[in-house]
Amino acid sequence: MSESRHVPVMLQRCLDLLAPALEGPEAVVVDCTLGLGGHSEALLERFPDARLVALDRDKEALRLSGERLAPHGERATLVHAVYDELPEVLDRLGIARVQGVLFDLGVSSMQLDEAGRGFAYAQDAPLDMRMDQTTGVSAAEVLNTYPPGELVRILRAYGEEKQAKRIVSAIVREREKEPFSNSARLVELIRDALPQAAKRTGGNPAKRTFQALRIEVNGELSVLERAIPAAVKALDVGGRIAVLSYHSLEDRLVKQVFAAGAATTAPAGLPVVPERYQPRLKLLTRGAELPTDEEIAENRRAAPARLRGAQRIREDVE
Repeated sequence: MSESRHVPVMLQRCLDLLAPALEGPEAVVVDCTLGLGGHSEALLERFPDARLVALDRDKEALRLSGERLAPHGERATLVHAVYDELPEVLDRLGIARVQGVLFDLGVSSMQLDEAGRGFAYAQDAPLDMRMDQTTGVSAAEVLNTYPPGELVRILRAYGEEKQAKRIVSAIVREREKEPFSNSARLVELIRDALPQAAKRTGGNPAKRTFQALRIEVNGELSVLERAIPAAVKALDVGGRIAVLSYHSLEDRLVKQVFAAGAATTAPAGLPVVPERYQPRLKLLTRGAELPTDEEIAENRRAAPARLRGAQRIREDVE
């Protein structure tokens, strides 16, 4: 396993954010996005008394991380699950509350680097993009079968692609001649479909379309909408959550959940705010924190990262 290519994003800052909640005895920390296990390994090493529960929907990631985390024995429990299944996973393990939760969203280094997965637009590969290759529809199926209007919606909503209509017109025209199967043909089509001005900004012109397809194939935003509130709910009072996002859609969603938890829900004008209206969360980051220039130089995939943290300060009062 080529661990050298895998540098965990904003690792030190994530550990420091979670530390006050994980330094006590019998702390449980959940890594909701195990990937190649870089963050998980660091958590186990930094907090020798903590127990780790780590989730991933990708069986290959679980296998590789299992080898990496094997020296930590029973302190690490690895589970094949999508992160919105966190409540069921904890229930099965008999864990009522946890002290720390970490999300590192987006695509893992392994998925980007394994050409056959079809995540990367820089190399030709089958258009798959499923994080769990045992279930769901592939990116090729989305391209070949979705109605044009739905494809336009996906590219606009998930890729923030201004040229969605142009790209989809070209996709629909080309898929009638021959269904899409590989990434190189799609990249070339996007390049040809875009006006010159659009090609001059924002890196590879296929980037936004590939992001949109990946989010659709894996249901990433709908999963995240369920997962972040569920993770907050699983936190013990004093527990902490850290979330790394890689595009504005994810970051906005995390921001909304944290902001809602940190706000009072009291009607305006109450002289004293009753307990049930008090905030449940305290924000630990001022806005979203960004990686340093040094981190980006060491790991270019850290460049778009946005980190937000919050602490549970009250129980939910029914």
